[in-house]
Amino acid sequence: MAPRKLVMIKYGPYASCGVVEHRTFRLEGLQAALEENGHTCVLEMTQDWSKVELVVNGELVYECDINDLEFGGDGRLDCLCQEAVKAVENAY
Repeated sequence: MAPRKLVMIKYGPYASCGVVEHRTFRLEGLQAALEENGHTCVLEMTQDWSKVELVVNGELVYECDINDLEFGGDGRLDCLCQEAVKAVENAY
């Protein structure tokens, strides 16, 4: 098993129902997948619209559009969540 890591999840606002604001609903599966693998997650709001960045030890290891993540869920069936977990586990 890979060593446990502190993962900063930086996320920006996105539009939903005509309103642009920071929301964490699409991050739930990502957090669950990372925590299931023993990592600790810290959320940090940014001003970069629709962007999610995972930072480990100050290094950007993964990024995607927040709208591409599945809404809610546990991240097990979301391909992007699985890619993100691999990127975190391969980080130094």
